[in-house]
Amino acid sequence: MAGPREGNLEAPTRHPLDWRNPDFYDEASLLKEMERVFDICHGCRRCVSLCQSFPVLFDLVDESETMEVDGVAKADYWKVVDQCYLCDLCYMTKCPYVPPHEWNCDLPHLMLRAKAVRHKKEGANFRDRTLTSTDLMGALVANPVVAPLANAANRSEKLRGVLDRAMGVHPKAWVPEYTTNKLRNRLSALPADTKGEPAGRTTGKIALFATCYMNANEPAPGEDLVAVFEHNGIPVTIAQKEKCCGMPKLELGDLEAVQRARDENIPTLAKLVDEGWDLTALVPSCVLMFKQELPLMFPEDKDVQKVRAAFFDPFEYLMLRHKDGKLKTDFRNGLGKVAYHAACHQRVQNIGPKTKEILSLIPDTTLEIIERCSGHDGTYAVKTEFHDLAMKIVRPVVARVNAVEPDRLSSDCAMAGHHIAHARAQGCAPEHPITLLRKAYGV
Repeated sequence: MAGPREGNLEAPTRHPLDWRNPDFYDEASLLKEMERVFDICHGCRRCVSLCQSFPVLFDLVDESETMEVDGVAKADYWKVVDQCYLCDLCYMTKCPYVPPHEWNCDLPHLMLRAKAVRHKKEGANFRDRTLTSTDLMGALVANPVVAPLANAANRSEKLRGVLDRAMGVHPKAWVPEYTTNKLRNRLSALPADTKGEPAGRTTGKIALFATCYMNANEPAPGEDLVAVFEHNGIPVTIAQKEKCCGMPKLELGDLEAVQRARDENIPTLAKLVDEGWDLTALVPSCVLMFKQELPLMFPEDKDVQKVRAAFFDPFEYLMLRHKDGKLKTDFRNGLGKVAYHAACHQRVQNIGPKTKEILSLIPDTTLEIIERCSGHDGTYAVKTEFHDLAMKIVRPVVARVNAVEPDRLSSDCAMAGHHIAHARAQGCAPEHPITLLRKAYGV
């Protein structure tokens, strides 16, 4: 019988996150495991181009007295943790030593454990609690009275300087505006029950998880999704109620808050699945949360697993329908040259380049695919201490976009798209791919 194959020739597998085990929070045990994994990373260095965690680690090693991991002070390990934004690209695309390899190297989960240990020990500062409390911010700001004032303040150089000094939000970072008419309000008239036409793995009717961002900051793509899906004979409803998916709190290491998000969202979503609805969201991070992170945190929860099986990236869903002849290709308008940025949290869903495949069906459309991190990561790019690094990370992406001289700029991650456009400081505004698809259909 053949033994295990070398390197990452086997498909990566994820182990459940043992976050409720008291040993998970033992700092001495954590640091020992970090030293083991960092030593593997030091001997490989394939991930140096992905994010700032790896250059920081390798600089610490190379500048130490021994020029090995044992020469790095344990207190400096946290500098590596600070730069990780849990994109999973190292795990899914680069590392030769992920499970089932015997070295069992899972850097994203190790970094998540470190963030959780620190959060349990120290909590989080006011800025980080505020930036990750997306439901609260949406409730307080996204209304006709406050939103215009907040948006004007965010455009004011003087007030942004005050925000920087008070909270550590970089004065030149792009920040989203708030709407006065939330997505959930705009879609409140969608049907609560209807029939769909099944095809393959799809039921033919889909429930939209609005997401904090699309609900409170950029609702238009949600309306575009409804138009595109209904044009293809797919009825759309909206989840009766929802809270933040939990991804911002996960990235903070606040796993108890993630559990509370699960408790709020999963019963509603599981009920929709029982009623025959498939599920989707327009923010790749939210899709990944339900597809991967919650199932790994709660492997024993049958409703979490039920939701996982029914959750689709929107373009994954359309492509599945297309394979069964259920996608209309009656496009009226070409899109010209499109610089398309593939979002990290979509790439690690292991579904293939579905957005690219759909947009490639549109006549008179040329795609330049950019598979490189934008450096935004939700809150990373807006924090004063990380903003310059975020701008460094986005620079090669900007160079690719500028070389294309595109008619349109697009990313599945709306925030990444805005960050890229902000770094360009010229050219076209970003558009969500679902918006481009609606324009191509002319509906």
